[in-house]
Amino acid sequence: MIVSKTPFRLTLGGGGTDLPSFYQKHGGFIFATGLTKYMYVMVNRPTADNWVRLHHNEIEKVRHASELNHDLAREALLHLGITESIEISALADIPAGTGLGSSSCYLVGLLKALRALQHTTVPTTELAEEACHIELNRLNKPIGKQDQYMAAYGGMTVLDISKDGRVTVRNVEMKNCAATDFVSNVHLYYTGVKRDAVDILSEQCRKMQNHESDSALVEDSLLRIKEIGYKTLAAIEQGNLDNFGSLCDEHWQHKLKLSSKVSVPGMNEIYEETKKRFGVLGGKIAGAGGGGFLMLYCPSKHQELTRFMHEQRCKRIEYGLADMGARIITSD
Repeated sequence: MIVSKTPFRLTLGGGGTDLPSFYQKHGGFIFATGLTKYMYVMVNRPTADNWVRLHHNEIEKVRHASELNHDLAREALLHLGITESIEISALADIPAGTGLGSSSCYLVGLLKALRALQHTTVPTTELAEEACHIELNRLNKPIGKQDQYMAAYGGMTVLDISKDGRVTVRNVEMKNCAATDFVSNVHLYYTGVKRDAVDILSEQCRKMQNHESDSALVEDSLLRIKEIGYKTLAAIEQGNLDNFGSLCDEHWQHKLKLSSKVSVPGMNEIYEETKKRFGVLGGKIAGAGGGGFLMLYCPSKHQELTRFMHEQRCKRIEYGLADMGARIITSD
C-alpha cells in the first residue's frame, strides 16, 4: 500500500485572481500558506481480482476506471493509464467543502500516490499542472490554479500567474517569532457550513466573461484584491502582522462584491461583533466563501474570542504552518 499526505491551504491574499477569466486579462497573484491539516490518500493493487474499488462518500466497485462516478478519481486514473486492478481510499483532517482546497488536495495526493505505484516521479510544477489539466480542462471546472499548486508545494508561497497561465512559484520566509505570532493571532473557526465552491466561482466567471451589468464591479473588486494581496505579502515579509490583519478587513469588503453567495447568513454580524468586543482587526471566509472556515486576526483577547465563537457554535481549529507539499509517507 502507498499513502500520500497533502496539506490543506489557507489563502492570505489575492484569492480569485487565479481564475482564467481574470488572469488571462490581468495576470494573477496568490499568497497562501500550507496548514498542518492533511488529506491522506491510500492506493493498493489487489491481488485476487481486477476490480476498481473506490471508497469515498459511497463505495464504488467497477470493472473499468471509466465507469467511476467520482470525477477526480476517474480522470486521474485515466490520465495515468490505470484502468483496472486498483483500490483507493482517503481520510482527511478537515471536512470537504470548507474552503481549504480539499478537492485539489485529494487530486494531487492521488496523482502523487498513483505515480509512486507506477514507480514514476515528476517535478512539483508538473504535478500541479497535471491536476490543473484534469480539473480545468478535462472536467471544465470553473476554478483557478492556486489549490493545485499549494497542494503540490505547501509552505508559505507566492504564485504569480501570467496571462498565458504559466505559474511562477516563490517561497516566503518568516522569522520564527513572526511565524509563532501568526499562528497565535490568526484564528480559524469552523462554521459548520459546507458549500460547493463551483457555484460561487461559476457566478464570478460568468459575470467576467459575459459582461453582465455588474461585471465591472467584479473586475474592479478583483483588481483591488490583487493590490491588497501585494500589500499583504509585504506586511508578512516585514513582520507587521497587525497591518496584515487590517488588510484582511479591507479584503473582506471587496470579496463580498464578487458573488451573492460569498457570505454565510449571520456571519457578517458575528464578524462585526468580534471587531467591537475583542479587538479583531480583520478576517475572511476561507476559500471562495459561502461557508467553511472563518479566519479572524486577533492580536489579543484570544481566550475571550474563542469562548464567544464557541457560543456561536464555531469551533476553533488549532493548526501549524506546513513547510512541505504532497509527499509519500508509506510505500511498500
